[in-house]
Amino acid sequence: MKRKALTLASIFSLIPFSLAFGQEEALNSGDTAWIIVSTALVMMMTPAGLALFYGGMSRYKNLLNTFGMTIVAYCLASLIWVCWGYTLAFGPSQGGVVGGLDNIFLAGIGVDSLSGSIPTLVFVLFQMTFACITVALVLGSVVDRMKFSAWIVFTLLWVTFVYCPIAHWVWGGGWMGDMGALDFAGGAVVHINAGIAGLILSLVLGKRIGYGKEAMFPSSITLTALGAALLWFGWFGFNAGSQLAADGVAASAFLVTNTSAATAALAWMFAEWVVSKRPTILGLASGIVAGLVAITPAAGFVNMPASLAIGLVAGLLGYYSVAVLKGKLGYDDSLDAFGVHGMCGIWGALATGLFANPAITAGASGLFYGNPNQLWIQIISIVSTIIYTGIVTLIVIYVTKAITGGLRVEEDAEVQGLDNAIHGERGFEIV
Repeated sequence: MKRKALTLASIFSLIPFSLAFGQEEALNSGDTAWIIVSTALVMMMTPAGLALFYGGMSRYKNLLNTFGMTIVAYCLASLIWVCWGYTLAFGPSQGGVVGGLDNIFLAGIGVDSLSGSIPTLVFVLFQMTFACITVALVLGSVVDRMKFSAWIVFTLLWVTFVYCPIAHWVWGGGWMGDMGALDFAGGAVVHINAGIAGLILSLVLGKRIGYGKEAMFPSSITLTALGAALLWFGWFGFNAGSQLAADGVAASAFLVTNTSAATAALAWMFAEWVVSKRPTILGLASGIVAGLVAITPAAGFVNMPASLAIGLVAGLLGYYSVAVLKGKLGYDDSLDAFGVHGMCGIWGALATGLFANPAITAGASGLFYGNPNQLWIQIISIVSTIIYTGIVTLIVIYVTKAITGGLRVEEDAEVQGLDNAIHGERGFEIV
């Protein structure tokens, strides 16, 4: 009898463990921990990495304004995302175009809600950081001349009406994902989107006073180099985290991200060295970002040799776009958001259609692995993103202009510098 009682006690003692074990199978603590870390890495990319990268390239009199506009973009996009942005991007699909409002203000999402093997709240936060950095990237095209108030209104409208629908198309159950477009971490959603928006905004704003007639030296290449290093570090969360699991594909994405960035940095540096006889640190930093941009859509689909080719082309293409193409076309993209993010993002999306390898991710095959149709799908996704972003960004610009009474600062403020004219502060003490 005593032995029987002990046996029953043993059985009942295992019940809570079994229930807990069942939860562990659904909620993977390793995946969750990795995506929390990845979220923190991507978060750091905007108010730290990008602020330093862009701030260092801006002129000394606009350094703080560039920091401020980057940080306020992060703050605004964070609030937009948790209030209505997430549901527009990832809510139940409305005809493949945009998400429904089921999750407005994160309604229906609790601490026990899961997205795959991770808490939905972690997924919400991870995707939030992508929205934040995408709109902040647009800023690179218009520093030195845009009103702070206009930037705030533009950010609110652009995240809502441009970023969220495109995120839904690709990742939220929309038409582009259903078509089979491959975009692992944001070639179309982030980089093409931001690059095209930046180009449109810079064309509407017009050139900076003195552009092409006077030297516009960066305030601190040291800050830019540090920003590039932080972006590189954070990008491992950006790309490897997009697998949403701590597994072999995440490890491969990590590897190819680093390889492409290193290859592009050297390609840009040597191209510059040959053409202008000087290997600049700004060129090296820009090459790093070009390689990171290009590998982003492909990171979970390509192997290491492919990342060498992707990085090599990205470095050369980025250098050509900034050093040659911009001068030929005559547009004033202040910090080359279009030249780096737009052009290298397009290359990365095309490269995914070429190099996608089913040995990395099953079912993802590019032209070089017997599926020429994938390249055609990638081209459709690129063109669609360009058209939608261009048209809706233009609408957002004119709505912003109507609300704020204009996009551009007064001439006196632009000449004086926006740090002092708008913020009453100075980033550098000029003696």
